[in-house]
Amino acid sequence: MTPAFSSFAAFLSMGGYALYVWLSVATTLVVLLGLVGHSLWQHKSLLQAVRRQQRREQRLRGARERMNKEQVDARTP
Repeated sequence: MTPAFSSFAAFLSMGGYALYVWLSVATTLVVLLGLVGHSLWQHKSLLQAVRRQQRREQRLRGARERMNKEQVDARTP
C-alpha cells in the first residue's frame, strides 16, 4: 500500500485544492463546535427553568398548606 501524499507539504497543499479543502474543514469544525456550545447552553437554560419551576411549585404548595391550616384554625373556637 502506498501513501496518498509523498510529503507533509504535499498533504497540506492537497494537490492544489488546499484553499477549498481547508476552508471546508474549518467551516465544518466551527459549525460543530457552535452546535456543541449551543447544546450546552440550552441544557443549562433548561435545567435552570426546571429548578425555577420546582421552586415555584414548592412555594405554592407551602402557601396552600398555610392557607388550609389558617382555615382550620379559624373554624375551631
